[in-house]
Amino acid sequence: METLIENPHILMPLAIGCIAITIGWVINTWIRVKNGYPLENSWGQAIHPKTDNEAKERIKLLTQENAELRAELGSIKDRMANVERIVTDGTHQLTQDIEALRSKSN
Repeated sequence: METLIENPHILMPLAIGCIAITIGWVINTWIRVKNGYPLENSWGQAIHPKTDNEAKERIKLLTQENAELRAELGSIKDRMANVERIVTDGTHQLTQDIEALRSKSN
């Protein structure tokens, strides 16, 4: 009977498998940290953020930022619609609109 020391090629698939699992775990953890997911210990309990207050504050700030970005996006869409209208309308219609605005201001 051959021993594992005499035939190391028997252990090679096991060693490669362990290395692949470890590299996968490291990449998975890196992706989770990069995207803001909480880290977990071996029991599945969140390590970060440490307190619920911290998580609630972060959610509150992200919600506020999201609302601000949506408002800004709406403003940009309105501006884009005006630019598209100016570019696609005939020059005659544009001239009439400008003159109508001038007459309102007088």
